[in-house]
Amino acid sequence: MFLGTHTPRLDDKGRLILPAKFRDELAGGVVITKGQERCLYVFPMPEFQRISGELRAAPMTHKAARAYSRVFFASAHDEVPDKQGRVTIPAHLREYAGLDRELVVIGASTRVEIWDKAAWESYLAESEDDFADIGEGVLPGGL
Repeated sequence: MFLGTHTPRLDDKGRLILPAKFRDELAGGVVITKGQERCLYVFPMPEFQRISGELRAAPMTHKAARAYSRVFFASAHDEVPDKQGRVTIPAHLREYAGLDRELVVIGASTRVEIWDKAAWESYLAESEDDFADIGEGVLPGGL
């Protein structure tokens, strides 16, 4: 399970050093793809394969499933982190997420998310007021 918030930097070659806390689980390979709200999702390979299976099981006649699958898979980039825990974020994904030098990397349970620092701060500011109200609808029975 991925937890916490980290603030690494993107280097001049478009590489990110994964937080040390996440490296063991991601060492076998990752898939980086577009996420919602203009962030990037980073999945360990087994989790990406699980999600891929679920998307394959969706009927091809379902328009939303086709649309989601196209974007999800077409933007996906797989690689194995190097010995320093670095992964390269391809230019098309950096552009999609508006990534500059300052990043925020968050643990989001079964995935890691990469955000531009300013975009993350804006997202938090906008969603903070709704956070208390969301729990009841998301978690059956609440906490």
